[in-house]
Amino acid sequence: MSAPRLTIIVPCYNEAAVLPKSSQVLGEILTTMIQTKQVNPRSQILFVDDGSSDQTWSLIRQLEQTNLIFSGLKFSRNFGHQNALMAGMQVAGQFADAVITIDADLQDDPQLIPKMVTQFNDGNDIVLGVRNDRSSDSTFKRWTAETFYELMCRIGVQLVPNHADFRLLSHRAVQALMEYSETNLFLRGIIPQLGLPTSKLFYRRKPRFAGESKYPFKKMLAFALDGITSFSIAPIQAIMVLGIGVILISLGMLVYTAIRFFTGNAINGWTSLMMSLWFLGGIQLIGISVIGTYIGKIFAEVKHRPRYIIEIDDYSAAQQPQLVAKSSRG
Repeated sequence: MSAPRLTIIVPCYNEAAVLPKSSQVLGEILTTMIQTKQVNPRSQILFVDDGSSDQTWSLIRQLEQTNLIFSGLKFSRNFGHQNALMAGMQVAGQFADAVITIDADLQDDPQLIPKMVTQFNDGNDIVLGVRNDRSSDSTFKRWTAETFYELMCRIGVQLVPNHADFRLLSHRAVQALMEYSETNLFLRGIIPQLGLPTSKLFYRRKPRFAGESKYPFKKMLAFALDGITSFSIAPIQAIMVLGIGVILISLGMLVYTAIRFFTGNAINGWTSLMMSLWFLGGIQLIGISVIGTYIGKIFAEVKHRPRYIIEIDDYSAAQQPQLVAKSSRG
């Protein structure tokens, strides 16, 4: 069997601080794999600039000039990490036998890439990088991650705990993934649904090499809520359970009030009345907000707007030099 043509996809959003190091590490790994004939010589590293406001794109352009294994894709604006991954896979999937997605911050172990390709050659369409040691994370981040994965499993979402977006997908897996057209993307929930042969490789999560995390607590919370509401109606069902509970409590209060009334001990209390109003009002607002979240997601889906807009695609041009030559001749 001939060596597979591999594309390593690296989403970048304001990664100027870490890009020189990550490009060096990934470039050395891919060059070694090409020299040892583990992958095709036309294998590349594709950086997807997700609307960065720093020098990320200019650095990508410099890398393209220094080595042909580097290529870039530039969004017209910031469309988000998940969309950057999808764009990279959609563009590279037209040419590559397999793609690997990995973040630019070097927290995922890039030394696992050759092993992923070996697993691919053994017949696996999907190879997941799974963290088995999060000691480099803060206590709070570890706790929130564990809580999130446990919650997702409890509500029935097929999810691989401690797997983020470090994975290999075969050409077949990428084509299957592109059939999922939803606007609200949660890739780590979609990938297990593909059902293709899958293997796992475990690694220790490293501290971020440089720069700042692009997922502060607010974004992490929004990402978690997006994942839950994209794959489960459990929050709506929880509102129904809560409503039944409130009705049972109110029936109990009705019986208690009737007993107090007939025994002559009825007390007209302003405090109890206000507490009941605030309690029921809070439940109603929570219910409306949860239902509104689902309606909002439906609203976003039915508009069928593009998930991203690619301003510059240097990767496709590099894969089809003959087309570039024709266009340059007019």
